[in-house]
Amino acid sequence: MPKKRNRTRPVLSLQQRLNKFTQEARAAAKNLPAGAERRALLQKVRDGEAAAEMERLLSSPDPHHPK
Repeated sequence: MPKKRNRTRPVLSLQQRLNKFTQEARAAAKNLPAGAERRALLQKVRDGEAAAEMERLLSSPDPHHPK
C-alpha cells in the first residue's frame, strides 16, 4: 500500500516564508567573515529576493510588464 502524502498547508504564505528566509540568511551572513561561505549565503539572499519579487508579480491581479 502506498504511503499517504502529507497534505497539511504551510502556516505562512510563500511571500512570508521567502521574506523570513532572506531576513534570517542576511542576519547569518553578517556574522560570517568575508569568504566563500558568506558569498554563497548572500547569493541565496539575492535568489530569495528575486523569487519573492517573481511571486509578487505573478500573484498580482493586474498584468504587469517587466521594467
